[in-house]
Amino acid sequence: MAVDRLERVNSLLRRVIGEAMFRVLQGDDVNPGVVTVTAVACAKNLRNATVKVSVFGDAAEQSRVMGHIIRRTHEFERIVNAEVRLKFTPQLRFVIDHSLEKGDHVLSIISEIEKNESGANG
Repeated sequence: MAVDRLERVNSLLRRVIGEAMFRVLQGDDVNPGVVTVTAVACAKNLRNATVKVSVFGDAAEQSRVMGHIIRRTHEFERIVNAEVRLKFTPQLRFVIDHSLEKGDHVLSIISEIEKNESGANG
């Protein structure tokens, strides 16, 4: 399969799953606004896909929200099957993505350094 086609499939799955978060998690005691689908990596044979999810909150909140998402995996797969025309519906595997947290941490360090430098120069 061409790389650009796989990238388009990944992008489409990311959009569909992201929109489905609000529908699937609506009845749970989880605020769907704290969940962001950051990336989808589908296998070349389209049988499996890893969905990276960022959850706003502390480790306990992240674990609780991921538990809800993982329990609802079949609902996400059903929605993907209904909305995306593929030969196979990929089996979804949800994993937590810490890249946004790391980025926020780096930005806070840079901000602290800039604040210290401006205080020393001023």
